[in-house]
Amino acid sequence: MDATRTLRQPLPDAGRWRVDSYLDDLRVARRLAANSVEGYGRDLKGLLHFAALRGASLDALSRDDLEAFVRDRMAAGLAPRSVARLVACVRGFYRFLVRDGQIRIDPADDLHAPRAWPALPKFLSIEEVDQLIEQPDVSTPLGIRDRALIELLYATGMRVSELVSVRPADLNLPGGYLICLGKGSKERLVPMGSVAVDWIRRYVREGRPRLTRGQTCEWLFLNARGTQLGRVGFWKILKKYALQAGLPRDISPHVIRHSFATHLLERGADLRSIQSLLGHADLSTTQIYTHIAEARLKAVYEQFHPRP
Repeated sequence: MDATRTLRQPLPDAGRWRVDSYLDDLRVARRLAANSVEGYGRDLKGLLHFAALRGASLDALSRDDLEAFVRDRMAAGLAPRSVARLVACVRGFYRFLVRDGQIRIDPADDLHAPRAWPALPKFLSIEEVDQLIEQPDVSTPLGIRDRALIELLYATGMRVSELVSVRPADLNLPGGYLICLGKGSKERLVPMGSVAVDWIRRYVREGRPRLTRGQTCEWLFLNARGTQLGRVGFWKILKKYALQAGLPRDISPHVIRHSFATHLLERGADLRSIQSLLGHADLSTTQIYTHIAEARLKAVYEQFHPRP
């Protein structure tokens, strides 16, 4: 259940007097500004609802429960600054309850927010990816190149620097994979998928020879002058097609990478496999996609379940 819907519901009676006594202490004894007291009140209202959903009272919540509450709010999209205030609020609330003799043990002692996740990365729906992919004019060499570029990016989730650095020698088209040189000069094997393979074959056969003009170039993807296509060049290409497709203006190669990972996870791929495909050194970097999936799952539930 999302935070907005939760805060619109009536405040549970159980434990409400504890919250009210703490807010009175902030208002009278500590003379906090009205806006600050109101913010603390919203945070504690959320905590009350969290406890009610778990069938527990405020004084029965454990340290694990409180950490789960903070993670739940982070997953719901609470900004880092608001998360910091939430943690401070919960710690202050339980210190007050101990000081006031309402509880004996402080479950929020040394409570900290989990390592802050970056803002959830933007990604496209499958339908939006399809719209983007259909934009290049494949009757031209550059259009064939652009179609192959976008197909390969979405099929592999490569970083843009990896994508524009692919050499023909890196490709194994019969096997449907390529060798990618990633961060730290680490090589990894990346499956491409049959659709991307077909478009690369067409680009190599019809598009690339017309761009090289008989010259030799070690890179797979070339610009109109027959030299290596750069990162900025591809970024501009993607922006142009996003505009044509009526997609958000802030589309970037990394958005396609995020879309690749999110769509894999939604279809049951495990994090370890996605980590390997993306070339992440640490699994914790890949775990951001679980929070995307969680947020979408909650949104679908709220929209379609008859008794949300």
